[in-house]
Amino acid sequence: MPSPTEISAAQLARLVGLPTAPAIIDVRTDEDFAAAPRLIPGSVRRDPFHAAAWSKSLADRNAVVVCQKGLKLSQGAAALLRHEGVQAETLEGGFVGWHEAGLPTVNAAKLPPRDAQGRTVWVTRGRPKIDRIACPWLVRRFVDPDAVFLFVSPSEVNAVAERFAATPFDIEGVFWSHRGDRCTFDTMLSELGLADTALKQLATIVRGADTARMDLAPEAAGLLAVSLGFSRMYRDDLAQLEAAMVIYDGFYRWCRDASDETHNWPSPKVKA
Repeated sequence: MPSPTEISAAQLARLVGLPTAPAIIDVRTDEDFAAAPRLIPGSVRRDPFHAAAWSKSLADRNAVVVCQKGLKLSQGAAALLRHEGVQAETLEGGFVGWHEAGLPTVNAAKLPPRDAQGRTVWVTRGRPKIDRIACPWLVRRFVDPDAVFLFVSPSEVNAVAERFAATPFDIEGVFWSHRGDRCTFDTMLSELGLADTALKQLATIVRGADTARMDLAPEAAGLLAVSLGFSRMYRDDLAQLEAAMVIYDGFYRWCRDASDETHNWPSPKVKA
């Protein structure tokens, strides 16, 4: 049973991907990381010995610190964070415990390089509708909470990618894009190793809405409708992205926890 300053792998797994998820800080040594170059979804690697310096980035957020086995490195870093006023826990069993529980991990080798502030930077066409909102949602919730997204003119995506060291997505001829009848969201799930049951179901909905295949999932038509509505509500692409994150939060939570629930009116009366 976890101590008062620990969280179990099962408990953390229920929080991953939610807008209220804690910051997950991976403090494994370079040697341990090189032996298993994968990350708990949403986690960011940090130097445990400089916790006081990067604690300021965790203002108003709870944190879970992860080392190899949940021992000295994570416990020391978490204690330093608590000293700085951050509500910090350690992951019981560390990364090894998470892996042995069969929980999903992100393939770190597929992640784009990070900028000077430790963020991944992505670029795509402006005026997003579905895939270009769904993919940023996936990255922010499961890969890099601080990821930067640049929306530019379609003709300038590749040039901006080159000049600003950004990773292009959802345009023709790049790695992170459509493949066959699969959309960019599918590609990201496959390449990053994030294909759990709920995300697979969400991917089907996204694919149906993004490729005019409403037969794939009844929810696809609803996603298309609300996405087109949002695209007309906002002129600013970043404002649209921030507002639309909640759409995918809701769809993901429905896929994960509520897809079997039905609703009817009037509610059935309980017999006396």
